[in-house]
Amino acid sequence: MDDEELVRTTTAEMLTGLGYRVVEAKSAEDALKLIGSGGPFDLLVTDHLMPGMTGTELALEVQERYPALPVLVISGYADVDEIAPDLPRLTKPFRQSDLAASLAALKGRKRLDTHSALPLGTESQRH
Repeated sequence: MDDEELVRTTTAEMLTGLGYRVVEAKSAEDALKLIGSGGPFDLLVTDHLMPGMTGTELALEVQERYPALPVLVISGYADVDEIAPDLPRLTKPFRQSDLAASLAALKGRKRLDTHSALPLGTESQRH
């Protein structure tokens, strides 16, 4: 989720442009429910600073429950101490090529098969 709708929408459009089927969630809790419903999801893209559970807290929860699901944390703050240092991160603002490079790095860590992404944002579904 990103509290700025424009950033959230733009990130979803970038992922779609990269060939991902995008499902958006309105909160970390909703994302956990969607992932728990069986997906299939190949990655989770989340903003760090959001109401309730932070992106880092969500990422750590996802890694514990679903260790095969890669997570990319996005933050507008380059040196946020609260983001676990071992979590892949992307600093805002970013271009589609930056997002693609971050996803390629995730592919190097874990294999992404079906091109399905779950960015936190609104509750709509995109295909």
